[in-house]
Amino acid sequence: MATTEATVISPIEDWKDVPWQKLEKRIFRLQKRIYRAQSRGNVQAVRSLQRLLIKSWSARMLAVRRVTQDNQGKRTAGIDGIKNVGPQHRLTLVATLAQPEAIKAQPVRRVLIPKPGKEGQVRRLGIPVMLDRAHQALIKLALEPQWEARFEPNSYGFRPGRACHDAIEAVFNQLRFQDKYILDADIADCFDSIRQEVLLAKLAAPRVIQRAVRAWLKAGILDGVVFTPTTSGTPQGGVASPLLANIALDGMEAAVRASYRRTDAHGNSITPSLIRYADDVVVLCADYDGIVVAQGALEGFLAEAGLRLHPTKTRIIHSLHSVDDAAPGFHFLGFTIRQHQVGKYRAGKRPRGRQRLPFKTLITPSKESIRRHVRQTRHIIRAHKGLSQDRLIDHLNPVITGWARYFRSVQAYKTYRLCDLHLYNQLRSWAYHRHPRKSRRWIVRKYWSFEPGRRWRFRAPSGQDLRRHSEVSSLRHVKVCGSASPYDGNLIYWTRRLSQHPLTRTMESRLLRRQAGKCARCHLTFRDGDQWEIDHIDPRDGEQITNKQLLHRHCHDQKTAQMGDHLRRRYP
Repeated sequence: MATTEATVISPIEDWKDVPWQKLEKRIFRLQKRIYRAQSRGNVQAVRSLQRLLIKSWSARMLAVRRVTQDNQGKRTAGIDGIKNVGPQHRLTLVATLAQPEAIKAQPVRRVLIPKPGKEGQVRRLGIPVMLDRAHQALIKLALEPQWEARFEPNSYGFRPGRACHDAIEAVFNQLRFQDKYILDADIADCFDSIRQEVLLAKLAAPRVIQRAVRAWLKAGILDGVVFTPTTSGTPQGGVASPLLANIALDGMEAAVRASYRRTDAHGNSITPSLIRYADDVVVLCADYDGIVVAQGALEGFLAEAGLRLHPTKTRIIHSLHSVDDAAPGFHFLGFTIRQHQVGKYRAGKRPRGRQRLPFKTLITPSKESIRRHVRQTRHIIRAHKGLSQDRLIDHLNPVITGWARYFRSVQAYKTYRLCDLHLYNQLRSWAYHRHPRKSRRWIVRKYWSFEPGRRWRFRAPSGQDLRRHSEVSSLRHVKVCGSASPYDGNLIYWTRRLSQHPLTRTMESRLLRRQAGKCARCHLTFRDGDQWEIDHIDPRDGEQITNKQLLHRHCHDQKTAQMGDHLRRRYP
Protein backbone atom coordinates (compact mmCIF):
# COMPACT_ATOMS: atom_id res chain seq x y z
CA MET A 1 0.00 0.00 0.00
CA ALA A 2 2.73 2.42 -0.92
CA THR A 3 1.68 5.94 -1.79
CA THR A 4 3.22 8.55 -4.06
CA GLU A 5 4.91 11.74 -2.93
CA ALA A 6 1.86 13.78 -3.89
CA THR A 7 -0.41 11.83 -1.55
CA VAL A 8 -3.21 13.94 -0.14
CA ILE A 9 -3.11 14.13 3.65
CA SER A 10 -6.29 13.04 5.42
CA PRO A 11 -8.02 15.74 7.50
CA ILE A 12 -8.28 13.13 10.31
CA GLU A 13 -5.09 11.83 11.95
CA ASP A 14 -6.67 9.10 14.08
CA TRP A 15 -9.20 6.53 12.82
CA LYS A 16 -11.10 6.68 16.12
CA ASP A 17 -11.83 10.41 15.64
CA VAL A 18 -13.73 10.01 12.35
CA PRO A 19 -17.29 11.49 12.51
CA TRP A 20 -18.96 8.55 10.76
CA GLN A 21 -22.47 9.88 11.29
CA LYS A 22 -21.76 13.01 9.23
CA LEU A 23 -20.00 11.01 6.54
CA GLU A 24 -22.85 8.52 6.17
CA LYS A 25 -25.47 11.29 5.90
CA ARG A 26 -23.42 13.24 3.36
CA ILE A 27 -22.86 10.28 1.03
CA PHE A 28 -26.41 8.98 1.32
CA ARG A 29 -27.68 12.44 0.37
CA LEU A 30 -25.50 12.35 -2.77
CA GLN A 31 -26.69 8.84 -3.62
CA LYS A 32 -30.32 9.92 -3.35
CA ARG A 33 -29.63 12.80 -5.72
CA ILE A 34 -28.02 10.39 -8.22
CA TYR A 35 -31.02 8.06 -7.99
CA ARG A 36 -33.54 10.85 -8.52
CA ALA A 37 -31.57 12.38 -11.39
CA GLN A 38 -31.47 9.01 -13.15
CA SER A 39 -35.19 8.54 -12.53
CA ARG A 40 -35.81 11.87 -14.28
CA GLY A 41 -33.48 10.88 -17.14
CA ASN A 42 -31.01 13.70 -16.45
CA VAL A 43 -27.81 11.94 -17.55
CA GLN A 44 -25.64 15.06 -17.24
CA ALA A 45 -26.60 15.56 -13.60
CA VAL A 46 -25.98 11.87 -12.87
CA ARG A 47 -22.42 11.97 -14.20
CA SER A 48 -21.65 15.25 -12.45
CA LEU A 49 -22.85 13.88 -9.12
CA GLN A 50 -20.92 10.63 -9.64
CA ARG A 51 -17.68 12.54 -10.22
CA LEU A 52 -18.41 14.62 -7.11
CA LEU A 53 -18.99 11.50 -5.01
CA ILE A 54 -15.83 9.74 -6.19
CA LYS A 55 -13.69 12.78 -5.31
CA SER A 56 -15.31 13.09 -1.89
CA TRP A 57 -13.14 12.31 1.15
CA SER A 58 -16.24 10.99 2.93
CA ALA A 59 -16.88 8.40 0.20
CA ARG A 60 -13.25 7.26 0.30
CA MET A 61 -13.44 6.82 4.07
CA LEU A 62 -16.65 4.78 3.83
CA ALA A 63 -15.21 2.61 1.05
CA VAL A 64 -12.10 1.80 3.07
CA ARG A 65 -14.12 1.07 6.19
CA ARG A 66 -16.36 -1.29 4.24
CA VAL A 67 -13.53 -3.50 2.95
CA THR A 68 -11.27 -3.35 6.02
CA GLN A 69 -13.80 -3.48 8.88
CA ASP A 70 -17.31 -4.49 7.76
CA ASN A 71 -16.58 -7.02 5.02
CA GLN A 72 -16.36 -10.70 5.94
CA GLY A 73 -13.45 -11.11 3.52
CA LYS A 74 -11.19 -8.61 5.30
CA ARG A 75 -9.04 -11.54 6.52
CA THR A 76 -8.58 -12.90 2.99
CA ALA A 77 -5.49 -11.62 1.20
CA GLY A 78 -4.91 -10.98 -2.50
CA ILE A 79 -1.69 -11.60 -4.36
CA ASP A 80 0.15 -9.03 -2.18
CA GLY A 81 -0.63 -10.92 1.04
CA ILE A 82 -2.15 -7.85 2.79
CA LYS A 83 -5.06 -8.53 5.17
CA ASN A 84 -6.33 -7.28 8.53
CA VAL A 85 -5.44 -3.66 7.72
CA GLY A 86 -4.82 -1.52 10.82
CA PRO A 87 -6.09 2.04 11.46
CA GLN A 88 -2.99 3.85 10.18
CA HIS A 89 -2.84 1.79 7.00
CA ARG A 90 -6.54 2.53 6.46
CA LEU A 91 -5.76 6.25 6.37
CA THR A 92 -3.00 5.49 3.86
CA LEU A 93 -5.52 3.66 1.69
CA VAL A 94 -7.85 6.67 1.86
CA ALA A 95 -5.05 8.98 0.73
CA THR A 96 -4.15 6.66 -2.15
CA LEU A 97 -7.73 6.61 -3.40
CA ALA A 98 -7.55 10.39 -3.85
CA GLN A 99 -5.29 9.80 -6.88
CA PRO A 100 -7.05 7.34 -9.22
CA GLU A 101 -4.34 7.79 -11.86
CA ALA A 102 -1.81 6.32 -9.38
CA ILE A 103 -3.87 3.15 -8.88
CA LYS A 104 -2.90 0.30 -11.18
CA ALA A 105 -5.21 -2.71 -11.08
CA GLN A 106 -3.37 -5.86 -10.03
CA PRO A 107 -4.28 -9.45 -10.98
CA VAL A 108 -6.72 -11.30 -8.77
CA ARG A 109 -5.76 -14.40 -6.79
CA ARG A 110 -7.51 -17.59 -7.94
CA VAL A 111 -9.35 -19.43 -5.15
CA LEU A 112 -11.43 -22.59 -5.71
CA ILE A 113 -14.30 -23.35 -3.34
CA PRO A 114 -16.70 -26.34 -3.61
CA LYS A 115 -20.25 -25.66 -4.75
CA PRO A 116 -22.77 -26.59 -2.04
CA GLY A 117 -24.59 -29.82 -2.81
CA LYS A 118 -22.62 -30.46 -6.02
CA GLU A 119 -19.83 -32.94 -5.40
CA GLY A 120 -16.81 -32.52 -7.61
CA GLN A 121 -17.82 -29.03 -8.82
CA VAL A 122 -16.01 -25.90 -7.70
CA ARG A 123 -16.65 -22.18 -7.96
CA ARG A 124 -13.71 -20.13 -9.23
CA LEU A 125 -13.26 -16.97 -7.20
CA GLY A 126 -10.91 -14.08 -7.90
CA ILE A 127 -9.68 -12.23 -4.80
CA PRO A 128 -8.42 -8.68 -5.53
CA VAL A 129 -5.80 -6.92 -3.44
CA MET A 130 -7.01 -4.63 -0.66
CA LEU A 131 -6.42 -1.41 -2.60
CA ASP A 132 -8.46 -2.66 -5.57
CA ARG A 133 -11.25 -3.74 -3.20
CA ALA A 134 -11.38 -0.26 -1.71
CA HIS A 135 -11.38 1.27 -5.20
CA GLN A 136 -14.22 -1.03 -6.27
CA ALA A 137 -16.22 -0.13 -3.16
CA LEU A 138 -15.75 3.57 -3.98
CA ILE A 139 -16.92 3.12 -7.58
CA LYS A 140 -19.85 1.01 -6.41
CA LEU A 141 -21.04 3.85 -4.15
CA ALA A 142 -21.47 5.96 -7.30
CA LEU A 143 -22.72 3.29 -9.72
CA GLU A 144 -25.29 1.47 -7.60
CA PRO A 145 -27.85 4.30 -7.12
CA GLN A 146 -27.74 5.06 -10.86
CA TRP A 147 -28.51 1.48 -11.82
CA GLU A 148 -31.03 0.93 -9.06
CA ALA A 149 -33.16 3.48 -10.91
CA ARG A 150 -32.69 1.52 -14.18
CA PHE A 151 -32.85 -2.15 -13.16
CA GLU A 152 -35.91 -4.17 -14.10
CA PRO A 153 -38.49 -4.82 -11.36
CA ASN A 154 -38.20 -8.63 -11.41
CA SER A 155 -34.43 -8.74 -10.88
CA TYR A 156 -33.71 -9.77 -7.29
CA GLY A 157 -30.16 -11.12 -7.01
CA PHE A 158 -27.32 -9.11 -5.42
CA ARG A 159 -29.36 -5.93 -5.09
CA PRO A 160 -29.86 -3.89 -1.91
CA GLY A 161 -33.23 -4.49 -0.28
CA ARG A 162 -33.98 -7.63 -2.31
CA ALA A 163 -33.52 -11.30 -1.53
CA CYS A 164 -34.36 -14.76 -2.84
CA HIS A 165 -37.60 -14.76 -0.83
CA ASP A 166 -38.83 -11.86 -2.99
CA ALA A 167 -38.15 -13.91 -6.12
CA ILE A 168 -40.06 -16.89 -4.67
CA GLU A 169 -43.00 -14.66 -3.78
CA ALA A 170 -42.96 -13.20 -7.31
CA VAL A 171 -43.20 -16.72 -8.76
CA PHE A 172 -46.07 -17.53 -6.41
CA ASN A 173 -47.95 -14.38 -7.49
CA GLN A 174 -47.63 -15.50 -11.12
CA LEU A 175 -49.00 -18.99 -10.40
CA ARG A 176 -51.53 -18.49 -7.63
CA PHE A 177 -54.54 -18.03 -9.98
CA GLN A 178 -53.42 -19.70 -13.23
CA ASP A 179 -51.45 -22.75 -14.32
CA LYS A 180 -48.63 -21.92 -16.73
CA TYR A 181 -45.83 -23.31 -18.81
CA ILE A 182 -42.40 -22.65 -17.35
CA LEU A 183 -38.98 -22.33 -18.90
CA ASP A 184 -36.55 -23.44 -16.20
CA ALA A 185 -33.32 -21.91 -17.56
CA ASP A 186 -29.73 -22.09 -16.41
CA ILE A 187 -27.06 -19.75 -17.80
CA ALA A 188 -23.81 -21.63 -18.37
CA ASP A 189 -20.70 -20.02 -16.78
CA CYS A 190 -22.38 -16.65 -16.42
CA PHE A 191 -19.70 -14.72 -14.51
CA ASP A 192 -16.82 -16.15 -16.55
CA SER A 193 -18.32 -15.71 -20.03
CA ILE A 194 -19.78 -12.19 -20.09
CA ARG A 195 -18.49 -10.22 -23.08
CA GLN A 196 -16.56 -7.32 -21.59
CA GLU A 197 -17.06 -4.95 -24.54
CA VAL A 198 -20.85 -5.26 -24.21
CA LEU A 199 -20.64 -4.58 -20.47
CA LEU A 200 -18.46 -1.50 -20.90
CA ALA A 201 -20.71 -0.13 -23.65
CA LYS A 202 -23.76 -0.56 -21.42
CA LEU A 203 -22.12 1.02 -18.36
CA ALA A 204 -22.98 4.65 -19.29
CA ALA A 205 -20.69 6.21 -16.67
CA PRO A 206 -18.04 8.97 -16.55
CA ARG A 207 -14.63 8.25 -18.04
CA VAL A 208 -12.96 7.81 -14.66
CA ILE A 209 -15.38 4.97 -13.87
CA GLN A 210 -15.09 3.47 -17.35
CA ARG A 211 -11.28 3.36 -17.08
CA ALA A 212 -11.40 1.80 -13.61
CA VAL A 213 -13.87 -0.93 -14.63
CA ARG A 214 -11.89 -1.72 -17.80
CA ALA A 215 -8.70 -2.04 -15.73
CA TRP A 216 -10.38 -4.52 -13.30
CA LEU A 217 -11.76 -6.62 -16.14
CA LYS A 218 -8.39 -6.77 -17.95
CA ALA A 219 -6.21 -7.25 -14.85
CA GLY A 220 -5.84 -11.02 -15.28
CA ILE A 221 -5.76 -13.97 -12.86
CA LEU A 222 -2.79 -15.33 -10.91
CA ASP A 223 -3.14 -19.01 -9.99
CA GLY A 224 -0.04 -19.78 -7.97
CA VAL A 225 2.70 -18.59 -10.31
CA VAL A 226 0.69 -18.97 -13.52
CA PHE A 227 -0.72 -15.74 -14.96
CA THR A 228 -3.82 -15.93 -17.18
CA PRO A 229 -5.12 -12.84 -19.02
CA THR A 230 -8.86 -12.20 -18.81
CA THR A 231 -10.59 -11.55 -22.11
CA SER A 232 -14.14 -12.20 -20.90
CA GLY A 233 -16.17 -12.33 -17.72
CA THR A 234 -16.18 -10.55 -14.36
CA PRO A 235 -14.20 -12.55 -11.76
CA GLN A 236 -16.33 -13.55 -8.78
CA GLY A 237 -15.03 -12.36 -5.43
CA GLY A 238 -14.70 -8.64 -6.07
CA VAL A 239 -16.84 -5.99 -4.40
CA ALA A 240 -18.28 -4.72 -7.68
CA SER A 241 -18.52 -8.05 -9.55
CA PRO A 242 -22.20 -8.78 -8.71
CA LEU A 243 -23.22 -5.25 -9.73
CA LEU A 244 -21.36 -5.54 -13.04
CA ALA A 245 -23.00 -8.91 -13.75
CA ASN A 246 -26.44 -7.43 -13.09
CA ILE A 247 -25.65 -4.55 -15.46
CA ALA A 248 -24.66 -7.01 -18.20
CA LEU A 249 -27.91 -9.01 -17.75
CA ASP A 250 -30.18 -5.97 -17.51
CA GLY A 251 -32.75 -5.81 -20.32
CA MET A 252 -33.46 -9.54 -20.34
CA GLU A 253 -36.98 -9.13 -18.96
CA ALA A 254 -37.89 -6.46 -21.51
CA ALA A 255 -36.61 -8.63 -24.39
CA VAL A 256 -38.69 -11.60 -23.25
CA ARG A 257 -41.88 -9.60 -22.71
CA ALA A 258 -41.59 -7.93 -26.12
CA SER A 259 -41.12 -11.24 -27.93
CA TYR A 260 -44.71 -12.52 -27.67
CA ARG A 261 -48.12 -10.97 -27.09
CA ARG A 262 -51.51 -12.56 -27.68
CA THR A 263 -55.11 -12.02 -26.56
CA ASP A 264 -57.21 -14.99 -25.43
CA ALA A 265 -60.95 -15.54 -25.97
CA HIS A 266 -61.83 -13.47 -22.89
CA GLY A 267 -59.81 -10.46 -24.02
CA ASN A 268 -56.95 -11.05 -21.55
CA SER A 269 -53.43 -10.34 -22.73
CA ILE A 270 -51.00 -13.27 -22.64
CA THR A 271 -47.39 -12.17 -22.26
CA PRO A 272 -44.43 -14.16 -20.94
CA SER A 273 -42.95 -12.93 -17.67
CA LEU A 274 -39.37 -13.40 -16.49
CA ILE A 275 -38.08 -13.61 -12.91
CA ARG A 276 -34.33 -13.53 -12.35
CA TYR A 277 -32.14 -14.01 -9.31
CA ALA A 278 -28.57 -13.31 -10.49
CA ASP A 279 -28.01 -16.00 -13.17
CA ASP A 280 -31.00 -18.19 -12.17
CA VAL A 281 -33.88 -17.49 -14.57
CA VAL A 282 -37.47 -18.72 -14.90
CA VAL A 283 -39.91 -17.66 -17.63
CA LEU A 284 -43.65 -18.22 -17.18
CA CYS A 285 -46.40 -18.04 -19.81
CA ALA A 286 -49.93 -19.46 -20.12
CA ASP A 287 -49.33 -20.37 -23.78
CA TYR A 288 -46.89 -23.05 -24.95
CA ASP A 289 -46.09 -21.12 -28.14
CA GLY A 290 -45.30 -18.09 -25.99
CA ILE A 291 -42.79 -20.00 -23.89
CA VAL A 292 -41.05 -21.33 -27.02
CA VAL A 293 -40.81 -17.83 -28.53
CA ALA A 294 -39.59 -16.47 -25.20
CA GLN A 295 -36.82 -19.07 -25.11
CA GLY A 296 -35.63 -17.95 -28.54
CA ALA A 297 -35.66 -14.30 -27.45
CA LEU A 298 -33.75 -15.18 -24.30
CA GLU A 299 -31.10 -17.08 -26.24
CA GLY A 300 -30.73 -14.16 -28.65
CA PHE A 301 -30.26 -11.68 -25.80
CA LEU A 302 -27.70 -13.90 -24.10
CA ALA A 303 -25.79 -14.46 -27.35
CA GLU A 304 -25.19 -10.69 -27.64
CA ALA A 305 -23.64 -10.74 -24.16
CA GLY A 306 -21.49 -13.79 -24.96
CA LEU A 307 -23.64 -16.17 -22.88
CA ARG A 308 -25.73 -19.25 -23.60
CA LEU A 309 -28.27 -21.47 -21.90
CA HIS A 310 -27.04 -24.75 -20.47
CA PRO A 311 -28.28 -27.42 -22.93
CA THR A 312 -28.96 -30.15 -20.32
CA LYS A 313 -30.24 -27.98 -17.46
CA THR A 314 -32.75 -25.93 -19.49
CA ARG A 315 -36.20 -27.45 -19.95
CA ILE A 316 -39.86 -26.57 -20.56
CA ILE A 317 -42.30 -27.88 -17.98
CA HIS A 318 -45.79 -27.16 -16.70
CA SER A 319 -46.81 -26.20 -13.21
CA LEU A 320 -49.82 -28.62 -13.09
CA HIS A 321 -49.48 -31.24 -15.84
CA SER A 322 -46.68 -33.43 -17.21
CA VAL A 323 -44.88 -32.27 -20.37
CA ASP A 324 -42.86 -34.82 -22.36
CA ASP A 325 -42.81 -37.24 -19.41
CA ALA A 326 -41.45 -34.48 -17.15
CA ALA A 327 -43.15 -34.23 -13.76
CA PRO A 328 -45.00 -30.98 -13.05
CA GLY A 329 -43.30 -28.29 -11.00
CA PHE A 330 -39.72 -27.05 -10.83
CA HIS A 331 -36.93 -26.22 -8.39
CA PHE A 332 -35.82 -22.64 -7.84
CA LEU A 333 -33.39 -21.30 -5.21
CA GLY A 334 -33.75 -24.42 -3.06
CA PHE A 335 -37.57 -24.46 -3.19
CA THR A 336 -39.92 -26.81 -5.04
CA ILE A 337 -42.83 -25.00 -6.72
CA ARG A 338 -45.71 -26.94 -8.23
CA GLN A 339 -49.50 -27.12 -8.38
CA HIS A 340 -51.74 -29.98 -7.21
CA GLN A 341 -55.23 -30.83 -8.39
CA VAL A 342 -57.78 -30.64 -5.56
CA GLY A 343 -61.51 -31.05 -5.05
CA LYS A 344 -64.05 -28.30 -4.80
CA TYR A 345 -63.89 -28.18 -1.00
CA ARG A 346 -60.14 -27.52 -0.91
CA ALA A 347 -59.82 -25.19 -3.90
CA GLY A 348 -59.13 -21.50 -3.78
CA LYS A 349 -61.05 -18.69 -5.43
CA ARG A 350 -60.16 -16.25 -8.13
CA PRO A 351 -60.16 -12.59 -7.16
CA ARG A 352 -63.38 -10.60 -7.66
CA GLY A 353 -65.49 -13.66 -8.28
CA ARG A 354 -66.70 -16.97 -6.99
CA GLN A 355 -65.15 -19.16 -9.63
CA ARG A 356 -63.17 -21.88 -7.91
CA LEU A 357 -59.68 -22.99 -8.86
CA PRO A 358 -59.18 -26.70 -9.59
CA PHE A 359 -55.64 -26.63 -8.20
CA LYS A 360 -53.57 -25.39 -5.31
CA THR A 361 -50.09 -23.87 -5.56
CA LEU A 362 -47.64 -25.20 -2.98
CA ILE A 363 -44.05 -24.15 -2.28
CA THR A 364 -41.93 -26.46 -0.14
CA PRO A 365 -38.22 -27.10 0.48
CA SER A 366 -36.75 -29.17 -2.33
CA LYS A 367 -35.60 -32.74 -1.72
CA GLU A 368 -32.05 -31.79 -2.64
CA SER A 369 -32.06 -29.03 0.01
CA ILE A 370 -33.29 -31.52 2.62
CA ARG A 371 -30.65 -34.10 1.67
CA ARG A 372 -27.92 -31.47 1.75
CA HIS A 373 -29.00 -30.28 5.21
CA VAL A 374 -29.21 -33.82 6.61
CA ARG A 375 -25.71 -34.54 5.25
CA GLN A 376 -24.43 -31.35 6.85
CA THR A 377 -25.75 -32.22 10.34
CA ARG A 378 -24.43 -35.77 9.98
CA HIS A 379 -20.99 -34.43 9.04
CA ILE A 380 -20.97 -32.07 12.06
CA ILE A 381 -21.90 -34.87 14.46
CA ARG A 382 -19.34 -37.32 13.04
CA ALA A 383 -16.59 -34.70 12.96
CA HIS A 384 -17.13 -33.86 16.66
CA LYS A 385 -17.48 -37.28 18.24
CA GLY A 386 -15.11 -36.42 21.05
CA LEU A 387 -16.73 -33.10 22.03
CA SER A 388 -18.95 -32.60 25.03
CA GLN A 389 -22.70 -32.28 24.64
CA ASP A 390 -22.51 -28.50 25.18
CA ARG A 391 -19.96 -28.01 22.42
CA LEU A 392 -21.89 -30.24 20.01
CA ILE A 393 -25.06 -28.20 20.61
CA ASP A 394 -23.07 -25.01 19.95
CA HIS A 395 -22.09 -26.37 16.53
CA LEU A 396 -25.56 -27.65 15.60
CA ASN A 397 -27.86 -24.83 16.74
CA PRO A 398 -26.71 -22.15 14.21
CA VAL A 399 -26.99 -24.63 11.31
CA ILE A 400 -30.47 -25.81 12.34
CA THR A 401 -31.81 -22.31 13.00
CA GLY A 402 -30.37 -20.78 9.82
CA TRP A 403 -31.72 -23.53 7.56
CA ALA A 404 -35.16 -23.47 9.17
CA ARG A 405 -35.39 -19.68 8.94
CA TYR A 406 -34.60 -19.79 5.23
CA PHE A 407 -37.71 -21.92 4.58
CA ARG A 408 -40.00 -20.44 7.22
CA SER A 409 -41.94 -18.35 4.66
CA VAL A 410 -43.32 -21.45 2.84
CA GLN A 411 -45.13 -24.64 3.84
CA ALA A 412 -42.32 -26.46 5.61
CA TYR A 413 -43.77 -27.83 8.87
CA LYS A 414 -43.82 -31.46 7.67
CA THR A 415 -40.29 -31.02 6.38
CA TYR A 416 -39.21 -29.68 9.77
CA ARG A 417 -40.65 -32.74 11.50
CA LEU A 418 -38.82 -35.02 9.07
CA CYS A 419 -35.52 -33.22 9.68
CA ASP A 420 -36.06 -33.49 13.45
CA LEU A 421 -36.50 -37.23 13.05
CA HIS A 422 -33.28 -37.56 11.03
CA LEU A 423 -31.43 -35.46 13.59
CA TYR A 424 -32.70 -37.61 16.46
CA ASN A 425 -31.43 -40.78 14.75
CA GLN A 426 -28.03 -39.17 14.18
CA LEU A 427 -27.77 -38.06 17.81
CA ARG A 428 -28.82 -41.47 19.05
CA SER A 429 -26.04 -43.09 17.01
CA TRP A 430 -23.63 -40.50 18.42
CA ALA A 431 -24.65 -41.38 21.99
CA TYR A 432 -24.44 -45.15 21.38
CA HIS A 433 -20.97 -44.72 19.91
CA ARG A 434 -19.78 -42.87 23.03
CA HIS A 435 -21.19 -45.49 25.44
CA PRO A 436 -21.26 -48.87 23.67
CA ARG A 437 -21.66 -50.81 26.94
CA LYS A 438 -24.45 -48.74 28.47
CA SER A 439 -28.14 -49.51 28.21
CA ARG A 440 -30.61 -47.52 26.16
CA ARG A 441 -32.34 -46.28 29.33
CA TRP A 442 -29.06 -44.99 30.78
CA ILE A 443 -28.15 -43.17 27.56
CA VAL A 444 -31.58 -41.54 27.28
CA ARG A 445 -31.47 -40.29 30.87
CA LYS A 446 -27.96 -38.89 30.39
CA TYR A 447 -28.49 -36.94 27.16
CA TRP A 448 -32.26 -36.36 26.94
CA SER A 449 -34.74 -34.85 29.36
CA PHE A 450 -38.52 -35.07 29.32
CA GLU A 451 -40.76 -31.99 29.45
CA PRO A 452 -44.53 -32.43 29.74
CA GLY A 453 -46.18 -31.42 26.49
CA ARG A 454 -42.87 -30.93 24.66
CA ARG A 455 -41.63 -34.54 24.47
CA TRP A 456 -37.96 -35.43 24.80
CA ARG A 457 -35.27 -32.79 24.39
CA PHE A 458 -31.56 -33.19 23.75
CA ARG A 459 -30.31 -31.20 26.76
CA ALA A 460 -26.83 -30.69 28.19
CA PRO A 461 -26.10 -30.77 31.96
CA SER A 462 -25.67 -26.98 31.84
CA GLY A 463 -29.29 -26.64 30.72
CA GLN A 464 -28.55 -25.77 27.09
CA ASP A 465 -31.10 -27.25 24.66
CA LEU A 466 -30.74 -28.33 21.07
CA ARG A 467 -32.96 -26.25 18.82
CA ARG A 468 -35.65 -28.11 16.90
CA HIS A 469 -36.53 -27.29 13.30
CA SER A 470 -40.23 -27.32 14.16
CA GLU A 471 -39.71 -24.64 16.83
CA VAL A 472 -38.98 -22.01 14.18
CA SER A 473 -42.28 -20.25 13.62
CA SER A 474 -43.60 -19.60 10.12
CA LEU A 475 -43.52 -16.05 8.79
CA ARG A 476 -45.15 -15.05 5.52
CA HIS A 477 -42.85 -12.88 3.45
CA VAL A 478 -44.24 -9.84 1.64
CA LYS A 479 -42.63 -9.18 -1.73
CA VAL A 480 -40.79 -5.92 -2.20
CA CYS A 481 -42.48 -3.31 -4.36
CA GLY A 482 -41.12 -3.57 -7.90
CA SER A 483 -40.15 0.10 -8.25
CA ALA A 484 -38.97 0.67 -4.66
CA SER A 485 -35.29 1.22 -3.88
CA PRO A 486 -33.28 1.91 -0.70
CA TYR A 487 -32.10 5.11 -2.40
CA ASP A 488 -35.61 6.57 -2.75
CA GLY A 489 -35.41 7.98 0.81
CA ASN A 490 -38.26 5.94 2.33
CA LEU A 491 -36.19 4.63 5.26
CA ILE A 492 -39.24 3.65 7.34
CA TYR A 493 -40.37 1.16 4.69
CA TRP A 494 -36.95 -0.47 4.41
CA THR A 495 -36.37 -0.60 8.17
CA ARG A 496 -39.71 -2.34 8.65
CA ARG A 497 -38.75 -4.89 6.01
CA LEU A 498 -35.47 -5.59 7.80
CA SER A 499 -37.27 -6.42 11.05
CA GLN A 500 -39.78 -8.66 9.22
CA HIS A 501 -37.31 -10.54 7.04
CA PRO A 502 -37.35 -14.36 7.47
CA LEU A 503 -33.58 -14.51 8.01
CA THR A 504 -33.58 -11.89 10.76
CA ARG A 505 -33.18 -13.50 14.15
CA THR A 506 -35.90 -13.01 16.76
CA MET A 507 -33.72 -11.00 19.14
CA GLU A 508 -32.45 -8.81 16.30
CA SER A 509 -36.01 -8.18 15.12
CA ARG A 510 -37.10 -7.20 18.64
CA LEU A 511 -34.14 -4.86 19.04
CA LEU A 512 -34.81 -3.28 15.64
CA ARG A 513 -38.37 -2.46 16.69
CA ARG A 514 -37.23 -1.34 20.13
CA GLN A 515 -34.62 1.04 18.65
CA ALA A 516 -36.91 2.26 15.84
CA GLY A 517 -34.54 0.74 13.27
CA LYS A 518 -31.54 2.84 14.32
CA CYS A 519 -28.11 2.04 15.71
CA ALA A 520 -27.95 2.71 19.43
CA ARG A 521 -24.56 4.41 19.12
CA CYS A 522 -24.47 6.46 15.89
CA HIS A 523 -28.30 6.77 15.65
CA LEU A 524 -28.23 6.13 11.90
CA THR A 525 -30.96 4.01 10.34
CA PHE A 526 -29.94 0.44 9.54
CA ARG A 527 -29.96 -0.30 5.83
CA ASP A 528 -29.82 -3.53 3.90
CA GLY A 529 -26.24 -4.75 3.71
CA ASP A 530 -25.18 -3.18 7.00
CA GLN A 531 -23.32 -5.50 9.36
CA TRP A 532 -24.73 -5.35 12.88
CA GLU A 533 -23.99 -7.09 16.17
CA ILE A 534 -25.81 -7.49 19.47
CA ASP A 535 -23.98 -5.69 22.27
CA HIS A 536 -24.43 -6.05 26.03
CA ILE A 537 -24.78 -2.63 27.61
CA ASP A 538 -23.34 -3.95 30.88
CA PRO A 539 -21.65 -7.37 30.57
CA ARG A 540 -22.50 -8.16 34.19
CA ASP A 541 -26.27 -7.63 33.99
CA GLY A 542 -27.35 -10.82 32.20
CA GLU A 543 -29.14 -11.72 28.96
CA GLN A 544 -32.39 -9.76 29.30
CA ILE A 545 -33.39 -7.58 26.38
CA THR A 546 -33.10 -4.38 28.43
CA ASN A 547 -29.37 -5.06 28.69
CA LYS A 548 -28.91 -5.53 24.93
CA GLN A 549 -28.60 -3.13 22.02
CA LEU A 550 -28.05 -3.46 18.29
CA LEU A 551 -24.96 -1.73 16.90
CA HIS A 552 -23.19 -1.51 13.58
CA ARG A 553 -20.13 -3.73 13.51
CA HIS A 554 -17.81 -0.73 13.26
CA CYS A 555 -19.69 1.03 16.07
CA HIS A 556 -19.30 -2.09 18.20
CA ASP A 557 -15.55 -2.16 17.46
CA GLN A 558 -15.29 1.52 18.36
CA LYS A 559 -17.14 1.02 21.64
CA THR A 560 -14.97 -1.97 22.56
CA ALA A 561 -11.79 0.02 21.86
CA GLN A 562 -12.98 2.94 24.00
CA MET A 563 -13.90 0.60 26.87
CA GLY A 564 -10.41 -0.94 26.64
CA ASP A 565 -8.79 2.52 26.80
CA HIS A 566 -10.97 3.40 29.82
CA LEU A 567 -10.03 0.20 31.67
CA ARG A 568 -6.33 0.72 30.94
CA ARG A 569 -6.51 4.26 32.34
CA ARG A 570 -8.44 3.11 35.39
CA TYR A 571 -6.33 0.01 36.07
CA PRO A 572 -2.84 0.78 34.69
